[in-house]
Amino acid sequence: MSSEDAALEALAVLGDPVRRGLYRHVSGSPGEVGRDAAAEAAGISRSLAAFHLDKLVEAGLLEVSFRRLSGRSGPGAGRPAKLYRRAEGERTVSMPPRTYDTAGRLLAEVVEQAGLDGELQAAARAAGEAGGAASDEGSDPVEILRARGFEPFWDGGTLRLHNCPFHALADQFPALVCGMNLAGIEGLLAGLTGGQDWTAEMDPLPRGCCVALRAAEGEN
Repeated sequence: MSSEDAALEALAVLGDPVRRGLYRHVSGSPGEVGRDAAAEAAGISRSLAAFHLDKLVEAGLLEVSFRRLSGRSGPGAGRPAKLYRRAEGERTVSMPPRTYDTAGRLLAEVVEQAGLDGELQAAARAAGEAGGAASDEGSDPVEILRARGFEPFWDGGTLRLHNCPFHALADQFPALVCGMNLAGIEGLLAGLTGGQDWTAEMDPLPRGCCVALRAAEGEN
């Protein structure tokens, strides 16, 4: 099966609204999600949630692990729970096919080789500030970052970003792309009303975005 056919089949699985909701819930969760929690979030029975979650696994959209939620082991500890998380990798479909990723890699390689990191960060900061000033999502950085695919979540007093929208390029050009990303988010905050009450810094997650944000006390 071609990669395009595989992507189309995966997207077809998401045509069911219940599966879309479950996929969004699991994808937006910083940790693994069990069947009970997924069922509660979707407002459906546990057995129905299990059926749809396993269909998402078959399509390669979710991955599975097994762990005892009680933390106990040995006799009487119970069976390990089946837990779900978003699968690694990406699914993209373009009709007709396009290869913007190839152009992105070439451009990133040229910028890195030419030592134009500073110029790229300045452009990202300016674009972020302009986007923040013109945002249709209001002035809340959390909602704006959510609308832009970063999947923000609170980890204590730190706003972390579960998804890196530039994942493929960041894997190949981490310093270049992560620096651009940080500059863009700093620009976004500068362009928002009240954005000066937030700070952004490099604080990478094992899975997710390299940038973390913190609000002034009382903002979250």
